[in-house]
Amino acid sequence: MSKLLKLPTWADDEHVFAVVETPRGSTCKLDLDTELGFFTLAKPLMAGLSYPYDWGFIPSTKAPDGDPLDVLIIHDAQTYPGVVLRCKPVGVLELEQKSDGKRERNDRVFDVPDRAPLETDLTDIRHLPSRACDELEKFFRATNALEDKELKFLGWRGPKHARKAIERVAL
Repeated sequence: MSKLLKLPTWADDEHVFAVVETPRGSTCKLDLDTELGFFTLAKPLMAGLSYPYDWGFIPSTKAPDGDPLDVLIIHDAQTYPGVVLRCKPVGVLELEQKSDGKRERNDRVFDVPDRAPLETDLTDIRHLPSRACDELEKFFRATNALEDKELKFLGWRGPKHARKAIERVAL
């Protein structure tokens, strides 16, 4: 399983690999525990809350928080932990996180799988309805509500910014 972290970041000039940690519909967050080599429970979500899409990371990256770069994979399917998807970056929600008095960037990249027929028309996350963006921001706040973290949303950016965000943290 720790080999998932070492997959190449880029599948080709347009697509990245995304590793699913927490599948769509899950009511708890899972993390890849590299020491154990398995997915483990990171935290349960608040009652009534579930992941709207598959959640995971982009391999061979290291974000400012020390973890691989976070990714939300927008598609109608629900997969499983450990599934690797070839995806096109469509945007990024830039955000700053404050925890234990320390501020750091903790951006969320948004991808669309290359084999997601219903979502292939989505080429820029900013083309989602404003309500969908508001709901995603509220979801991210709610997933951290029981922790001592403060989130500050810096803005929604398109695919060019997503590519730059990935390139900045690629190993």
